[in-house]
Amino acid sequence: MQATVFAQETWAPENIGVVITTYNQPEWLEKVLLGYEAQTFSDFRILIADDGSGEATRSIIETAKRRGKLNIEHVWHADQGFRKCQILNKVIFQTDCDYLIFTDGDCIPEPEFVAQHRQLAQPGYFLSGGYVKLTMPVSKTINAQDISAGNPFSINWLTRNGQPRSHKLWKLVKPQWLKILLNEITPTKATWNGMNSSTWTEAIRACNGFNEDMQYGGLDRELGERLYNAGLKGKQVRYSISCLHLDHPRAYDNPQTWAKNYAIRAEVKRLGLYWTPNGISKTSLPVEAFAINPPSTKPRQISIQKPAPAIS
Repeated sequence: MQATVFAQETWAPENIGVVITTYNQPEWLEKVLLGYEAQTFSDFRILIADDGSGEATRSIIETAKRRGKLNIEHVWHADQGFRKCQILNKVIFQTDCDYLIFTDGDCIPEPEFVAQHRQLAQPGYFLSGGYVKLTMPVSKTINAQDISAGNPFSINWLTRNGQPRSHKLWKLVKPQWLKILLNEITPTKATWNGMNSSTWTEAIRACNGFNEDMQYGGLDRELGERLYNAGLKGKQVRYSISCLHLDHPRAYDNPQTWAKNYAIRAEVKRLGLYWTPNGISKTSLPVEAFAINPPSTKPRQISIQKPAPAIS
């Protein structure tokens, strides 16, 4: 049985933040920000979680700010290796947004991206959206005019420009009834993925944010396991909300890191943990973090406080 670690009224998100992680990919980040300028719903904030990028990235962000179409907060720390979880936790701690959409600086959002996250948000749930991985040639082909017109979200446009035909392109289908049907029949579990997921800020803080012991490879899935253990349910919306993942090298990808991360995830799942002691707050594992209750008891109701920061 899962524990309920947050109590929430039924309401729609009032203050939405889009958390975009980035690290020295200014060309891709520029395209992503143009995608957010083209959103059909505009009442949201951009929260850039920058893991130590250089001047080129700062210049792209400042240029976007000057265009005045987006409300951008740039949260940065020095480049000391892969510290994605640390910068994400800093953003989560600092924000006053009540609902957070998590994505990456190499994922161009479809025009209805934020609107759909807002519309489908539901207390007690996180949303698990979809993405389409593009080839490098197609990633480079997409320009500002294409993004403004929404061209890359056409299956025909993508295939004409060299994207291989695949069932994965079905994530870009247009009829709403078909999107809903595909969400219902997909065998894929609703998991937390860093390219396209969202939930209430309160729920993430209740789990103490991201586990800073995690390196590249599955760190988002580990948070998802803890959200499940905390009592949240995942809502599969991979065909209703999609983004285009621009291709890039993966310098941090190595088998040893994946093995370590997998072991952490397995332990979280085995013990039913929702709290990480190495998260936003550097506090030891509380008793309440064992989310598995005896069958005869009701789920615990735990008062959630905004944790004290341990981040400079």
